[in-house]
Amino acid sequence: IGGPMYVITQGLGTKFTPMAVAYCVFGVVAAFGVGNATQINAVISGVNDVVTRFGGEQTRLGNLVMGLILAALVGAMLLGGARRIGIVAERLVPFISAAYILLCAVMLVLRWREVPAAFASIAAGAFSPSAALGGGAGWTVASALRYGVARGVFTNEAGMGTASIAHASAAVSHPAEQGLMGIMEVFLDTILMCTLTALVILVSGVPVPYGRDVGVELTTKAFAAVYGDFAPVFIAVSLVCFAFATVLGWGLYGARCAQFLFGARAWKFFVVAQMAAVVAGACLQTGVVWSAAEAVNGLMVIPNLTALAILTPEVVRLTKEYQKSGGSTAGGGSYADIHQRKPV
Repeated sequence: IGGPMYVITQGLGTKFTPMAVAYCVFGVVAAFGVGNATQINAVISGVNDVVTRFGGEQTRLGNLVMGLILAALVGAMLLGGARRIGIVAERLVPFISAAYILLCAVMLVLRWREVPAAFASIAAGAFSPSAALGGGAGWTVASALRYGVARGVFTNEAGMGTASIAHASAAVSHPAEQGLMGIMEVFLDTILMCTLTALVILVSGVPVPYGRDVGVELTTKAFAAVYGDFAPVFIAVSLVCFAFATVLGWGLYGARCAQFLFGARAWKFFVVAQMAAVVAGACLQTGVVWSAAEAVNGLMVIPNLTALAILTPEVVRLTKEYQKSGGSTAGGGSYADIHQRKPV
């Protein structure tokens, strides 16, 4: 068990406990928004897009039914504890990720002539968003930066400290080794997956409604432009797998934060609340969910980055220690066992 709340209390001392408590409060709230409602909302949007494409109709009752089914699945997985969450995630994510990357790569090869223009439009939108958007919507470099940072933090959680809650359970020879894994996952998620998605949308030729929340429908339309009716079904399946794994991961984060605040018994109460949030996420509008999620993201970053800044010398020391040891700790076993320290 670990995470920013333990980094704060064990790394900075008990006098910083209020900061750790604040982080956990934000973490519990975020688990319902960032890691639950937004994900479920995206799943419902993706499924509804497939339904409407094949002549069906989107209804509130249908959303509610899907929400109830997903809530039951989430509850069953979370009650199984951290081990079950890890097993489900490692079986869901790798295969779908590989298939998604392959489809993106094939599409970029097929539309290779549009790739340079796509990169040019990215640069134009970053440095002159108002011009890129036809001078409308009141966009400036500051607003582009604001939304870019918000969406970036949303996808990779860099600076939020949440991933360290999962990394803390890994058995490695040195903490720096697991830290390198954390860096790699941000690279794969943002630089690879998100960049591929952006390029696919830009080379597809589908109109992009800038300044308006569109959710997964835009990605679905982009793939459908090349792959036809197969694309929406694949995107919907991929989205269900990705989002379900994310909900489980964030369920673990939120539960750990709740345990720090209220003790071990908080786990079951938190799971019940998560199930309720799944149902709510299936019925809420996209804009409401995103606004709430981004606000909580920013609040979690403050105590975590403050602690990291103060503990920078310790990070440097551990990194140098790891490099001098040749990438391992002599004698085997976990770093915490060897050094007889509490894991942070």
